[in-house]
Amino acid sequence: MKIRFLTLAQWEVNDAVQWYNDQKIGLGIEFLDELDMAVRRIAAFPESYPEIERDLHRCLLSRFPYGLIYGIDKKTIIIVAVAHLHREPRYWIERL
Repeated sequence: MKIRFLTLAQWEVNDAVQWYNDQKIGLGIEFLDELDMAVRRIAAFPESYPEIERDLHRCLLSRFPYGLIYGIDKKTIIIVAVAHLHREPRYWIERL
């Protein structure tokens, strides 16, 4: 399946990478590696993650406190948010 990040979700990735790199050199790359593994799992098994809203799923990262919020549109997975799990819940709902 094709993967597409909403612009705001891509900004969230960039912000997280910058923050982690500010904490420790190379930690941002480790975040990206885990994010990449999660995206690959979603692409392989898009329906296997829990539905948290109608037609929206969430895949949790195992090492970092983030979840990928995504929907499925025909043959494209749309990443709506790369949401930090300890921040305001459901802030991304207005992106739909």
